[in-house]
Amino acid sequence: MPEIQQTTPEERLEALAEGLEEQFGEMGCSIVRAYSELTMVVPRDKLLEVARMLRDKGEFAFAELMDVCGVDYSAYGRSEWVTDAATDTGFGRGVEREINIETTVSDRFAAVYHLLSVIRNTRLRVKVFAGSEPPMVPSVIEIWSSANWFEREAFDLFGILFEGHPDLRRILTDYGFVGHPFRKDFPLIGQVEMRYDPEKQRVIYEPVAIEARTLVPRVIREDNRYESGQAAGTDQDRDAADA
Repeated sequence: MPEIQQTTPEERLEALAEGLEEQFGEMGCSIVRAYSELTMVVPRDKLLEVARMLRDKGEFAFAELMDVCGVDYSAYGRSEWVTDAATDTGFGRGVEREINIETTVSDRFAAVYHLLSVIRNTRLRVKVFAGSEPPMVPSVIEIWSSANWFEREAFDLFGILFEGHPDLRRILTDYGFVGHPFRKDFPLIGQVEMRYDPEKQRVIYEPVAIEARTLVPRVIREDNRYESGQAAGTDQDRDAADA
């Protein structure tokens, strides 16, 4: 009986990367390898062709679509709080909010597909930039039927349209919801609020009445250690403190 050849995760990842580069490199696809994972960026007009090949070709065999999600890159790589004197996380974050973020339509929104090959024991992330206004990419329901609700979720939360989807409508928010809550420019307090009106005997929508506020506390200490130009203390001060 012949021995079964065992391969490590790194070897499978390397073999997959080489196969993807050879098969899809001339189609404008790029391969990114990071954190022991592979991401393939696919041109929007090549998505359906590439998806079918990833599913049907034996060397890939990505028969399972595990998830579809949206991404808003409008604030990608930028700190939420801009400061030179505080850390980037926790209570020490700065208080001057960066609001002038310039982005182009072509690179703001992307649809991301997470694929699994059971027989090959490999995973792949496929990324497609929407590149239009409104953002739109082809639906992959005909290739992976599990994309149905996933694409509806990405549409609901990010406003990404999936061309060819048979029933593209909201799935998580209410019918009267305004906007798409996972977009970076969507306010944390929302756009509208709802309440029950006893006179009209129904639920009504109104403009949100919550005042915007900074959610990260800012603590100002009156201490010379935090004032520029002040020394940390003299030797006499430290000796007195030790006594």
